[in-house]
Amino acid sequence: MSTLHVFAGSVEHPIRPAIRRIGMRDLGDALRRGIDDFRAMPSHVVFLSLLYPIVGLVLARASFGWDVVPLLFPLVAGFALVGPFVALGLYELSRRREQGLSAGWRDAFGVLKNPSIDSIAMLGGLLMLLFVVWLAVAEGLYESLFGYGAPESLSGFLADVFGTAHGRTLLIVGNAVGFVFALTVLVISVVSFPMLLDRDVGAVGAMHTSVRVVAKNPVAMATWGLIVAVALAIGSLPFFIGLAVVLPVLAHATWHLYRKVVV
Repeated sequence: MSTLHVFAGSVEHPIRPAIRRIGMRDLGDALRRGIDDFRAMPSHVVFLSLLYPIVGLVLARASFGWDVVPLLFPLVAGFALVGPFVALGLYELSRRREQGLSAGWRDAFGVLKNPSIDSIAMLGGLLMLLFVVWLAVAEGLYESLFGYGAPESLSGFLADVFGTAHGRTLLIVGNAVGFVFALTVLVISVVSFPMLLDRDVGAVGAMHTSVRVVAKNPVAMATWGLIVAVALAIGSLPFFIGLAVVLPVLAHATWHLYRKVVV
């Protein structure tokens, strides 16, 4: 029964929620609401979001210190794959604020008491698995083009990537493969985690709803994915500090996006 609950939720015959068709104005409104949540709870969300720049700096230091410079970009890009799961506390704050409940940083940990926590954990584990596979693919691609030896320096690595035929192949193929991973995560999780916080529908129900959202709103969801990618890229400079603002805004906006698109 426990396993069944993880996949199917608490409702014996769950009803498929209706999906609304949304447009660019809805995306803009979701972002405005996300900014409003951030302004209303800056100390709380900044506290929670410090995890991102700290982890980013650790990853950067680890890459340079352990001679795995080629994996630095895949590690940073991988934030987008696990971001929907790690932002759970921020979704919870938006949910509580929307209901007029207290929304202090301690309240963010209320997700641990959510009836869907097992389903959330399973879906989070799936995203982590995709992240690990992405890193393995990125490393395999680099080694197939440049061999197993570590680059002598960061400048040498950059020269190889941007100044050689193998480097151009790495950029083209690597970005194409990364796009497939990012698209997969977008399709299965664009509203999955906010939905699981809101309704105990199980991991399969949440992912199925997310797929239906993308299928009904392909242009809007593609635009949303582009907004997220550009915002994360900008927030990563310099030294990931901007993510302490970009990530909470995107997380809060995702909650409001879920509210707009799922009845």
